[in-house]
Amino acid sequence: MKHSFQPFSIDLLEFDPFQKIGKENMLITAGNEEKQNAMTAGWGSIGYLWGMNTVSVYIRGSRYTKEIMDENDYFSLAFLDPKAKATKKLMQYFGTASGRNEDKFRNASMEVDFDHGIPYPDDANLVFLCRKLSCTLINVSDFIDNKLEQTWYKNGDPHYMYVGEILKVMAR
Repeated sequence: MKHSFQPFSIDLLEFDPFQKIGKENMLITAGNEEKQNAMTAGWGSIGYLWGMNTVSVYIRGSRYTKEIMDENDYFSLAFLDPKAKATKKLMQYFGTASGRNEDKFRNASMEVDFDHGIPYPDDANLVFLCRKLSCTLINVSDFIDNKLEQTWYKNGDPHYMYVGEILKVMAR
């Protein structure tokens, strides 16, 4: 069953990023109508940068979603209902399965919707549609706190930080 999403003014958004991103997680979806992929992310931020409302998300170089992000100019951030029974299993699945090997949306029985060609999961209850602005490699040699490298990158595979302009917020 397709859900109906309505534009939501970012000025009215009551959003706790520490809870929504850090504890509940989000799905980053990139691609187009022919090919799309999503992954669970627990790192990110929302703010104001370069005169725009922006988000930043972090994707390891080994992730298939990075390839899809690099091939497209737009992406979405989706937040699922944390109280729904299936949400925890969905987030775990999207965080461990690879879109290189399977169609994660089909295997999760989730529909993908599109707004101006930007894919997002229909099961979400809040969606940010974003335009990619920059991609920067997180270089461990730039760390001031050396524990970060040991904690997060001892096996390599650094993250890339993507900054995106929030074009539209939708809710259902």
